[in-house]
Parts: sequence; structure tokens; C-alpha cells
Amino acid sequence: MLRSILRRNVNLISQINTTASSSVRRPIAFNLIRSYHEKVIDHYERPRNVGALPKTDPDVGTGLVGAPACGDVMKLQIRVDEQSGKIVDVKFKTFGCGSAIASSSYMTERVRGMSLDEAGRIRNTEIAKELCLPPVKLHCSMLAEDAIKSAIKDYKSKRSIASV
Repeated sequence: MLRSILRRNVNLISQINTTASSSVRRPIAFNLIRSYHEKVIDHYERPRNVGALPKTDPDVGTGLVGAPACGDVMKLQIRVDEQSGKIVDVKFKTFGCGSAIASSSYMTERVRGMSLDEAGRIRNTEIAKELCLPPVKLHCSMLAEDAIKSAIKDYKSKRSIASV
């Protein structure tokens, strides 16, 4: 679906003005059209690590965040190896726009194999830069950052309760 929107927008952005001498491409209505970057389309059409982990497992942390202004909701879960402290599995479910789904999918790929500290240092600017998100979609990358931080916090709170 996003690919067809992109093709339609590209056709609207440029029109051929044929003159007697040559063809000249002129942009029209460029500021009225938003297109998704190819990386966003890839993660939207082929999301990685969609699913859920058992939230009651002591080695699973769950982060559930949302943006009331746009209606995006993101659930990100991590499974942490207790001995190494590294994230060994990660799943997500997102209700929202293509950029929100792409941000979630990218985040799952990014944090797998990282320690909790490393994953907690990922910033929304890194996600936005990687996916080439426009300023109007930066809130999607912020949700992904909030989701991983929330999942880490949930995991750590489960570990502190289990050790008491």
C-alpha cells in the first residue's frame, strides 16, 4: 500500500513540460505531499520480530507506550539472558502509522544482542536518522526510545522483586 502511495506521489511531484526544444522536469505541489523513505517502506512491508513474549516470565521486560496526539501505541518486549545480561529475544506489536511500525521494527533489530545499558542509550535521533524520518514523524522514533526504556525498567523491577 505504501509503495503505491509513493508511486502516485512521485507522479504528482514531477510533470513533464514538453516544449519544442526539449523535455524539462518541474516539481509541482512538492510541499503538499509526504512520501515514506524506502527504509520505512521496507520495515512496514516486512516488519521484523512481530509478536509477543510471555509477560509473566521473570526474564521478560515489557514496555507499553502511546502517543495520544496521533493514536500510535507500541508494545516492545525483551528477553534478557540472566547470566550475560544481554537481550537475546525481542518482539513488538504496534498500532499506528508506517513510521511507528518501522521505528518499532528497527528498534528490535538494533537492540538484539545488546546489554541493557547499551540498549538504554539508544536515542530517537539515531532511529530517525536511520529511517530518514521527516520532522512531522519524529514522535514515532520517540515512542520507540520510550518503549525500550520502559521494557528495561519493567525487567529490572521484576529482577528486584525476585531477589527480595
